[in-house]
Amino acid sequence: MKNANVSISADELGNVIRQSNTNSEYGFIRLVQERATFGNTGWLKKSNLSTILHGKLEDLQSLGLNATDTLPGKIVIKESLVPFNKNDADRDLKMAGDTGIICSVDGQPIYRKTIFVGDPSAKDVLVSHDNGQDISLANGNVQAKVNTTVTPAEAFGIGDVEDAVEIEEEVEESFEL
Repeated sequence: MKNANVSISADELGNVIRQSNTNSEYGFIRLVQERATFGNTGWLKKSNLSTILHGKLEDLQSLGLNATDTLPGKIVIKESLVPFNKNDADRDLKMAGDTGIICSVDGQPIYRKTIFVGDPSAKDVLVSHDNGQDISLANGNVQAKVNTTVTPAEAFGIGDVEDAVEIEEEVEESFEL
């Protein structure tokens, strides 16, 4: 997993570039990377990260990428207390697995997204949540009522999984230029 390059993810028909359904001038390429991620509390987990590389179709095509190609760089995680999308603040909310609980700090939601950068030494920007007790309760942990300590796994948001289908649907919405 050391120095893993970013891979190109083709669709089920083998297409590397997907055209926007709302604006035919634009498209995107789905990128994936397997790497170790570290939480603010020192918790390590193997992660399969993905992101979307947006661009004009002609620019994306000029890269000449194939499904077997890799790119030097890294997919980084960016978390923030400020929404990334001012028009749709709910778009990038950080969810605690399948619990339906939004990770938050002092009641303020955390926003999370992934982006591709050409710098393989780039670092993730993470925000630790403080609502671990709510998440534990949602996961059926009755001890959470007694124990308010957030475990390293909870602080890291173990269980966060990106659904590529949802990402691609969100990408289509972002092309409404």
